[in-house]
Amino acid sequence: MNFESYPPPFRQPPQNSYSENYTTSHTSTALQDSDFIPTIDLQCLNQLDNKLEDACPIHLPFILFLGYPALSPSGTALLKRSQDINWVEGLNVPLGQLSQIQPQDFTLASFRVLLEEYRKHLARVARALFDSMLKNLNLDTIESKSNLSESNGSLRVYRYPYYSNADSAWGMDVHTDSSVLSILNQDEVGGLEVLKDDQWFTVKPIPNTLIVNLGDMMQAISDDEYKSVKHRVKVNKYKERLSICYFVFPEEGSVIRSLKYKPFTYSDFQAQVQQDIKTLGHKVGLDRFKLITND
Repeated sequence: MNFESYPPPFRQPPQNSYSENYTTSHTSTALQDSDFIPTIDLQCLNQLDNKLEDACPIHLPFILFLGYPALSPSGTALLKRSQDINWVEGLNVPLGQLSQIQPQDFTLASFRVLLEEYRKHLARVARALFDSMLKNLNLDTIESKSNLSESNGSLRVYRYPYYSNADSAWGMDVHTDSSVLSILNQDEVGGLEVLKDDQWFTVKPIPNTLIVNLGDMMQAISDDEYKSVKHRVKVNKYKERLSICYFVFPEEGSVIRSLKYKPFTYSDFQAQVQQDIKTLGHKVGLDRFKLITND
């Protein structure tokens, strides 16, 4: 691989450094069988409550990022230390700001049309899944409607360059998503790994399917009945990997009320995560909002 063709952060292999919250190593011990991950046909969603239940426990608005995927709302990297570099580059698009793309720019205007079409379909999928999960949790769908806002979603395109010394780098370090739901479209190159029962499993790419991760907001909404999934991405030695992820969040100002957590908005959560990353070097997440019991 010719490192000189990459920007400076990518010209040297990243050093080993990981959040103190997770124990991990570059040499993956992930099991290769991810058959435990349920596949759900959305056309039969109403008949699949049990299967859905099994799945759940487990300027311009464009922002370019390189090596540092943890971004502030303005698009700046929250960490810029060499040991925090991930082997990834990408494009972040706040979908609520697509109107800023001026129609007189034909190329960008055409891109906006594609993004809006993609957002429309993924928002439909997200709403259908979310409403079904609310039903399984016996939560009022009307009362909880503001806990998911399709207009506040964002889209990220990730590119993970191949790297001959892949065991010394991670495409994405261990983390949970801060969203309600994250809907991933990955190519045929594997690399995504999820943690289940203290074991790492490789998620095998299946044609014509989408991968749905539950995020921190869904865990809080469900009173911990559904868990935000811990996941990471391995680098491939021979092929680059491309993926597109749609993240959907609660409405602006919507208060998440839970028996397990203090009331908070997504903005409260986002601000706390950014503060923790800047001061501690890692995300603390929902534990910051956990109710203290006297048990």
